[in-house]
Amino acid sequence: MIQMTKPGDKTEAVAKNPITVNEPGSDVPLKNPMILIPAGEFVMGSDDGGVDEVPPRAVYLDAFEIQQYEVSQHQYDEFVASTGHREPLNRYVKDIHFLNHVNQPAIYVSWLDAYEYCKWQGFRLPTEAEWEKAARGTQGLVWPWTERFEPSFANFQGESDRGVFTMVVGSYEKDKSPYGLYDMAGNVQEWVQDWYDSEYYQTAPIRNPLGPERGEEKVLRGSSWRDSLYSGRLSGRLKMIPGYRYEAVGFRCAKSRE
Repeated sequence: MIQMTKPGDKTEAVAKNPITVNEPGSDVPLKNPMILIPAGEFVMGSDDGGVDEVPPRAVYLDAFEIQQYEVSQHQYDEFVASTGHREPLNRYVKDIHFLNHVNQPAIYVSWLDAYEYCKWQGFRLPTEAEWEKAARGTQGLVWPWTERFEPSFANFQGESDRGVFTMVVGSYEKDKSPYGLYDMAGNVQEWVQDWYDSEYYQTAPIRNPLGPERGEEKVLRGSSWRDSLYSGRLSGRLKMIPGYRYEAVGFRCAKSRE
């Protein structure tokens, strides 16, 4: 069993509750299957969040597939080795040795890096609408779970959830969407395809929205081990320039259903 303990400011807390990143035998890289999201409507947006989440509306999406887990370190390393694409800028990340297990999510990748990885796999990044449907299902969930909120249900900032850093993908059974996708609320924020526009929902089409045609920032969805649990609300929207790389940002891929 591999355990992650960090010296310094959190030594005592970690020593009391060691951070387990894998079970025995799971040094073997995990597979990352595609999950089918059937065609149909779902509720996108919310009246209870930020001003960029309104109005909530029924959106129809064609069927698509999306990866069950965030892209892992091992999977991204294969891409780098095969293509010569630049490596994640991890030499500047403090405590990188706590973040680079083969089954922890790939981090320090920009939107452009994520786009190229998905393209190499024959996939693409999910649209913002696809990501939200895959996370919320057709019930309009606030969180992937239906019980009352508990901060231990996903990997957010703080120690109550066992995760001081990123955790192996799929470590939180509660952080699983109605379609079986893991880590949609926590672990790392995820790049999606769309340009960001705070007023896009007011004019967006209600069938297969693709986001604005242009912009300066791309959308990030979900929360991370670095962020508050509030930002893990499944309708929440974040934004960042496409070249941004950070230790709390990763991605997963999608593809259209033929």
